[in-house]
Amino acid sequence: MPENSDETETDTNWQEKLDDMQYQVARCGGTEPAFTGKYWDHKAAGDYLCICCKAPLFGSSTKYDSGSGWPSFYDVVAKSAIKINRDQSLGMTREEVVCAACDAHLGHVFPDGPAPTGLRYCINSASLDFEGKT
Repeated sequence: MPENSDETETDTNWQEKLDDMQYQVARCGGTEPAFTGKYWDHKAAGDYLCICCKAPLFGSSTKYDSGSGWPSFYDVVAKSAIKINRDQSLGMTREEVVCAACDAHLGHVFPDGPAPTGLRYCINSASLDFEGKT
């Protein structure tokens, strides 16, 4: 179970726990610039966790290079790990991906990914932490 939940954290607590980019992305729905996040070209084996609550979200076995400049995955560790919200910002309709445990903004999902799912979870590095496999 995640160590924190959005219900117990205040905005001030999040600002104290996260750096500026993590806070802007995960708690305010921002986006880091492409090709700048620490995980966009990361290749180690392990699990990608929510930066806010440490819930497992994605496994390295489903990570691939989409060429987008953000970490991309074709599947989640469990369907219950995320929620999808309709995002109509920026004059377009997209599917926003948020952490099911704490509602942190993670990124967006698009229907142009590889088999077997055909999905591309385009996720901000600032929303993720990494736990390597030993």
